[in-house]
Amino acid sequence: MGIETEHKYLVKDDSYIELASGSVRMAQGYLSRVPERTVRVRVSGDKGFITVKGINRGASREEYEYEIPVEDAKKLLGLCEEKVISKTRYYVDYQGFTWEVDRFEGDLAPLIVAEIELPSEDTPYPLPPFVGRDVTGDPRYYNSSLSRCENHPPVL
Repeated sequence: MGIETEHKYLVKDDSYIELASGSVRMAQGYLSRVPERTVRVRVSGDKGFITVKGINRGASREEYEYEIPVEDAKKLLGLCEEKVISKTRYYVDYQGFTWEVDRFEGDLAPLIVAEIELPSEDTPYPLPPFVGRDVTGDPRYYNSSLSRCENHPPVL
């Protein structure tokens, strides 16, 4: 993979549901949340993944993601720090870009966050109607931070 460039926004309404081309339930946890090298385990539908991410530099950071056997991923979730996050991810194609909208469950409900990955930090992109406040770079909305939150950050 290499470099991930991502912008993140709070979601202000449920219009993304009608626009979504599909969705998948996910569980994810963190084996390490050291900012210089977070290590995430994710079960996404019937697939497992392990991801290593470097420290954020603006909206970009190093990212290396690998598919692993789903049964291994499920076992690794049991080794994770703090709690495992549960969410449903919706995929929304909007004017040539794919948005990933995460509706968090459990203690993190009703938090909903939309993310867009871009080829570079200077790539212009349109905002869909469901997008609210920009929280790119706000560590309270990093999934690694959310996994240890007792009370989630502000929804809007």
